Amino acid sequence: MPQRMIQLKDEEITMLREEMEMLMSERQSLLRLAGAAAAFVAELDTKSLPENTYEAAEFLAEFLNELSEETLRDSLDAVKAHMIGEAAA
Repeated sequence: MPQRMIQLKDEEITMLREEMEMLMSERQSLLRLAGAAAAFVAELDTKSLPENTYEAAEFLAEFLNELSEETLRDSLDAVKAHMIGEAAA
């Protein structure tokens, strides 16, 4: 294989690795967000919720219910890990 072709392959591999790392970081952020939302909904007292927020709370609950069980579990675990990390700091 010519040297130039090897160099291009190495550059592609580096770019893909960077993209993968970015996506994994973004996934962790989204898992924490979903976990925090799930924890919020679980603790929500609907009796004290202002009437004009019902629709937003319902949307949030519906979207959380659409998550797979595994993703929801990962989300809650991510929030727990984040909270434990903050408590230790």
